[in-house]
Amino acid sequence: MSKIIEINKNNTDVLQIFALLSEPQLLHYFEPDLGLFIAESPKVIERALNAGYEPYTLLMEKKDVDGQMKDIIPRCGEVPVYTADFDEITAVTGFKLIRGALCAFRRRHPANIYELCRNARRIAVLENVVNPTNTGAIFRSAAALNMDAVLLTPSCCDPLYRRSSRVSMGTVFQIPWTYLGSDADYPQQLGDMGFTTAAMALSDNSLSIDAPELRSIDKLAIVLGTEGEGLADKTIADCDYTVKIPMTHGVDSLNVAAASAVAFWQLGR
Repeated sequence: MSKIIEINKNNTDVLQIFALLSEPQLLHYFEPDLGLFIAESPKVIERALNAGYEPYTLLMEKKDVDGQMKDIIPRCGEVPVYTADFDEITAVTGFKLIRGALCAFRRRHPANIYELCRNARRIAVLENVVNPTNTGAIFRSAAALNMDAVLLTPSCCDPLYRRSSRVSMGTVFQIPWTYLGSDADYPQQLGDMGFTTAAMALSDNSLSIDAPELRSIDKLAIVLGTEGEGLADKTIADCDYTVKIPMTHGVDSLNVAAASAVAFWQLGR
């Protein structure tokens, strides 16, 4: 059973995990071993537990111990649960705990890309997507709209960053994902794995997203690029297709998260 500990002036050091450490510092918290990530809100914490991640410590308001976290705390084993009233947590940590609870989880090694994609038919590939809100939103769409997995280039935002996992509503723990080996030359790797690659890009020689030949592809990788600049020219050249979403009223582009939802809906069926 978890140990409930009321916060006081003598035990606030552990709260640096939640309040003071940056995401990169958490990533390297146990270096050379794997570090930590923070899951925020009961829903996200529950989905991380469902995915088998190991909790390290929790922080929540007193009222939530027997409230919205009542059924989740027993699932966390013997990890410490730090509690206080809302105002005291705010004073100690410097931020308002408005989403009910935080849990620090231990990271685990990324999945093997070949094992991850062995039985996949539709995957999303993110190239240098750096905004955590966009990353979380893309994962939520990928999980909801028929993607079997998500692959990210190393320069992408970490899906386990607090904002990413929160915006995703915990779907980063529901859909398989891992990192590609580099930021470049991955279309060939995907092709060797049997995937046809579709680069989402604004180009005069692109196919419309509703082109019949796209729907008939057995194994399809939908490739989305960084905010603003989109995909690298080399990536577009190396992919099998260039695909765009037809737009009206003179609009020339969509936010990458919005574009991902359209692409996954149309091409994931």
